[in-house]
Amino acid sequence: MSIISNSLKKIKPSPTIAVTQKARELKAAGKDIIGLGAGEPDFDTPDNIKQAAIDAINRGDTKYTAVDGTPALKKAIVDKLQRENNLEYAIDQITVGAGGKHVIYNAMMATLNEDDEVIIPAPYWVSYPDIVLLAGGTPMILECNEKQGFKINPVELDKTITPKTKWIILNSPSNPTGACYTEKDIREIAKVLAKHPHVYILSDDIYEHVTYEGFKFFTIAQITSLKERVLTMNGVSKAYSMTGWRIGYAAGPKEIIKAIAKIQSQSTTNPSSISQAAAVEALNGTQDFIKERASSFQERRDFVVKALNNIDGIECLNPDGAFYVFPNCKGLIGKKDNNGKQLKTDSDFVQSLLENSGVAVVQGSAFGLEGFFRISYATSMENLKKALEKISIFCKSLN
Repeated sequence: MSIISNSLKKIKPSPTIAVTQKARELKAAGKDIIGLGAGEPDFDTPDNIKQAAIDAINRGDTKYTAVDGTPALKKAIVDKLQRENNLEYAIDQITVGAGGKHVIYNAMMATLNEDDEVIIPAPYWVSYPDIVLLAGGTPMILECNEKQGFKINPVELDKTITPKTKWIILNSPSNPTGACYTEKDIREIAKVLAKHPHVYILSDDIYEHVTYEGFKFFTIAQITSLKERVLTMNGVSKAYSMTGWRIGYAAGPKEIIKAIAKIQSQSTTNPSSISQAAAVEALNGTQDFIKERASSFQERRDFVVKALNNIDGIECLNPDGAFYVFPNCKGLIGKKDNNGKQLKTDSDFVQSLLENSGVAVVQGSAFGLEGFFRISYATSMENLKKALEKISIFCKSLN
């Protein structure tokens, strides 16, 4: 009899974390590696936020807090949602966890029963299906192909919903594609969901502030008729360069928020008290740097998309948000590298790229769509120029 649980056997380690760790190991071994796998802003946490954490330490705010967030942070989240999204929530409709992933995990663990289905549009963030499996649910993958801009087709969504559907997960801007749903897109999806009142919506808004060329962010909880069925998840990791601080949050129906707190009370208890104090300053303090950083990301996006589309065998859509591109490499599948290895899959492609050129990216199949790969351009322009040159040389070497 195995000591490992059956539920754990259903899932795999995070492919994005695995690629990042592999790149670290190769660097430690003295190899020249450019890592484009991690979804982490290369900017530092702003000084005012760091100072708020220092002040919290000096005040002695180093004890347990309320399980699912301090009153000060919950109030800052309520204010943020009102100010930026025109959404009104009470304090008891807010939960805070140790990162956005933790909040999603808590939500699924608190609500899913055996045979419950969760619709996950693909390409998807790698953790969605595995979290659903761990919680005992069934991921229902809804493919959103390149021709439709990697976004949901409402007609196909309607066909995918069954009496067993409990949740649909929406992620805009998207990881891994950078695709963004316009208000019109969201309203078309809402029309379908209005016909199925048993379906709840988890809206992953973590990349809300990383959008380009005047794109106007819109979240599905802003549709009043659906708000009581929406859990809106966000956090400070991406917009404020606070990935290591581990603070995510959500707003939604009191029943779900209370259930999430119950789960958290028997797992992590509260998120870090120091990180929570820093997050209060992040949400309440100056937001001026956000547009400046988004502008830097846009410059990098423009460079990367142009460089990729100049490579024979690769095609890349121009995303409206996040800091990823999701290029199509199907034109290179079937070719051989300099070692005579045939690249039969996108996994073969990214493995050979790493081994032969020292550039770490993530295969599209990890995100539910074969024949693509993901590049994170949340790194310096210098690194991107070196990496794209290496990718170009590698692709030209295939035969």
